[in-house]
Amino acid sequence: MASNTKEAAVDMSPFFILYKDGSINRLRPDVNAPLCDDPQAPVRSKDVVIQTETGVSARLFLPKITEPNRKLPVVIYIHGGAFCIGSPRSIVFHNFIRTLVEKANFIAVSVDYRLAPEHPFSATYEDSWAAFQWVISHVNGKGSDSWLNDHADFTKIFVGGESAGGNITNDVAVRAGVANLDSSIKIIGIFLVHPYFGTENDLLYKALNPTIADKYSEDPRINPFIDPRLKSMACKKVLFFVAENDPLKKGAMDYYEGLKKSEWKGEVDIMETKGEGHCFHFFNPMSEKAVAIVDKLVGFLKQGY
Repeated sequence: MASNTKEAAVDMSPFFILYKDGSINRLRPDVNAPLCDDPQAPVRSKDVVIQTETGVSARLFLPKITEPNRKLPVVIYIHGGAFCIGSPRSIVFHNFIRTLVEKANFIAVSVDYRLAPEHPFSATYEDSWAAFQWVISHVNGKGSDSWLNDHADFTKIFVGGESAGGNITNDVAVRAGVANLDSSIKIIGIFLVHPYFGTENDLLYKALNPTIADKYSEDPRINPFIDPRLKSMACKKVLFFVAENDPLKKGAMDYYEGLKKSEWKGEVDIMETKGEGHCFHFFNPMSEKAVAIVDKLVGFLKQGY
């Protein structure tokens, strides 16, 4: 009798398994965080649709407004999950951003991009770029969202994310550098937490890009140094976070070291956590080392003041 067992291309248990037939088994159901619309709460949140045709959306976070005329920095956050899992509604991402918003006092836009493999690998990048464009469309106070119209300072934008989201963040910043943005729109910095920039014999990239599986080193999103736009990347500062036991550490370190030597003229900083693995701060957010990551990020984001 023939077996119905499918062959795994990438096994990332206990999170998901990608199969060679292009299907996926997400092993953990998302635990979603509720919204908060209490004006007296430290942080309010709401979901908005950005593109009806693609379904791209975002979860917005607004700190308690004590000075109505004061404009706040904007953070565009792009979650991780190996391009295949997660959303801004996921409790780990929701709580992480809500904590940062409360501590650093900014407006956050957490992007809900389409996931692979049901959608093309490139959709994660296109959707995040669309979200960035949607955010800056509010620069004249005439966008579709009142929180951004009324409270956002577009001269103080940050973009950031972890894992796959860190990689997508970098792509947004590179694109923005050649997009002829209005002079009233400025990206102060980006933060890359345990970012994905490929691995040796990259099985994830190959599974999600079967037609170009052997050319991952030629993809400028994975290997930014081959991208001629890198020198124009639209931010002044890049903050890297790496973990000692993270298999993605080498790719992040290579990019960190190379960026310092590149034609891009901004500032680079890095924080390494010893004895920890990939995105450990989500699994034990109250640990001393996880709190240290939050504190470092809060300091970085407060440069918007």
